[in-house]
Amino acid sequence: MAWMRYLDPEGTVQVAVRAGSSGGWERLRAEGEGQAPGVRGGAWEGDELFAGLTPSGEEARIARVLAPVQPPAIFCIGLNYRRHAAETGAALPEWPVLFMKSPGAVQDPGEAIVLPRALASAEVDLEGELAVVIGRRCRNVSRDEALKVVAGFTCGNDVSARDWQKQWGGGQWCRGKTFDTFAPLGPVLVPPAELADPLALRLRAIHNGVVVQDGNTNDMIFDVPTLITFLSGSTTLLPGTVIFTGTPEGVGMAATPPRWLAPGDRVEVEIEGLGRLSNPVVEETLAAGG
Repeated sequence: MAWMRYLDPEGTVQVAVRAGSSGGWERLRAEGEGQAPGVRGGAWEGDELFAGLTPSGEEARIARVLAPVQPPAIFCIGLNYRRHAAETGAALPEWPVLFMKSPGAVQDPGEAIVLPRALASAEVDLEGELAVVIGRRCRNVSRDEALKVVAGFTCGNDVSARDWQKQWGGGQWCRGKTFDTFAPLGPVLVPPAELADPLALRLRAIHNGVVVQDGNTNDMIFDVPTLITFLSGSTTLLPGTVIFTGTPEGVGMAATPPRWLAPGDRVEVEIEGLGRLSNPVVEETLAAGG
């Protein structure tokens, strides 16, 4: 089983489910056709993701694939792969290194990563990541219960403007991490039970057809259950919350010479069992005089 969020030919946001071996997608029917949480706009309400959606018996008419969720919050973990910490010369963290992205940074599969020009960056980098989507409202989740609150996993790209992250961000990472389109997600959401080992997934990032990252989530310093326990401690996680879990080695800033994204590039993130997230790269167009 997997879920997809999409636009139909009429421009309506829908959710579909893939079940069985046929590979087809079935539209899920909302209570009141469009009144249910998550559909027609994607604002998650209530206590559970995709609540009130039931099989319609209709084939999904997919005009455009959307990010699997429109999250209320995006938590991100930095320096969470041993080999990535080594390539950047950073010490292994004692606690998860936490920052956040704006929900407005989410980008859909196939849509463009936009290089910022109003607040210009010459050092935009890719970070292929496993993204975790919380399925129900939760707080103080134990490690043993952690995967039970996960709706599913998807591919993510923690796009990062390194100059704003490292030099001009006032000592914080958020400015360089949360420009528009800097959080591509998708294409589908796969529950943990559908994966052979959700804690050991091969992850690759591909830049213009060249594999630049090739790692495994078992290299994480803090694995997914540990992160959920940490993030939910004294803190309510809402359904649809996304957790970017860190990136393996191979980022552009660690290359010699550094490898930055440029207009015309294509970036892909491929994770075992989750498919491939692909996005072109373009330059921000400013209004005349702006």
